[in-house]
Amino acid sequence: MSSTPLLPRVASGSPFLWRAGALITAAAIGFGAFGAHGLKQRKDITPDRIAAWNTAAHYAILNGLGLLLVSLHPRFSVHRFAGPAIMTGTIFFSGSIFALTLNRDLKFLGPITPMGGLMMIAGYISLAL
Repeated sequence: MSSTPLLPRVASGSPFLWRAGALITAAAIGFGAFGAHGLKQRKDITPDRIAAWNTAAHYAILNGLGLLLVSLHPRFSVHRFAGPAIMTGTIFFSGSIFALTLNRDLKFLGPITPMGGLMMIAGYISLAL
């Protein structure tokens, strides 16, 4: 009996982007679970803040999976801008929302959120060019 891999091995690819995508996805699943269970225990967390947390987790999961896919592509896995922009944008966007949800005193992070979103968008657009 022979074993056939689910996905064929690719000669090219980016182990860095693969690992980054896997770690971002795993962390986002953990953050999502914490948002669903742990945040509700805190009296200072409003439903709006839980919704923001869920949005951050959702975007992080999608972008983590996106990085996994980009890492497998023969041309885009070595793109100098796309993967790093998606990765950094996800960390800035989701990370700032997570931090602001837990501590509203970190107001300086407010401008980081849209910058992260723009970086993610730019990363994906660069794949189309």
